[in-house]
Amino acid sequence: MFPLRDTVRARSFPIVNWLLITINVLIFIVLIGLGPQAEVWATALGVIPSRLLQHFDLHNALTLLTSMFLHGGWAHLFSNMFALYIFGDNVEDRMGSGRYLLFYLFCGVVAALVHVAFNPHSSIPTVGASGAISGVLAAYLIFFPLARVITLVPLFFLPWFVEIPAILYIGLWFISQLLNGFLTIV
Repeated sequence: MFPLRDTVRARSFPIVNWLLITINVLIFIVLIGLGPQAEVWATALGVIPSRLLQHFDLHNALTLLTSMFLHGGWAHLFSNMFALYIFGDNVEDRMGSGRYLLFYLFCGVVAALVHVAFNPHSSIPTVGASGAISGVLAAYLIFFPLARVITLVPLFFLPWFVEIPAILYIGLWFISQLLNGFLTIV
């Protein structure tokens, strides 16, 4: 099942949403271009729970923000940015651009802090926008509880378009994020 769009139309152009997507993609491309040096940057800019708790300084505090703009691979980037593309425009439209940006960053920081709280001894960099996007998806469900998502389901090489409740798609997205997170620690 591949989501194509939701049934809620935004009334204004989602400038912040597009900027977030663009910045995430550009940073990913730049890091890919760095080759092996990308790992050095991921370590410097990702949230490392043990480092954050042992040395809480400006640099380590800023990783709570910078980590949101790093991704562990193409699939990680694509799933996050596509969810943001489909649902973020409506949340930005409802909140306004400034509040949406602050909300997005707040959700990402809170998610990183929750990760630190549950993994205080971890020395592995945490990266990704999944926490921020989870907040955006939760806001979407609050603002648009009856919205639907048009999905493409390939059926024996034939396209089949199915309209499903947004809560079902978002629930599946959350489950995939949890499974992905679980599989990375196993």
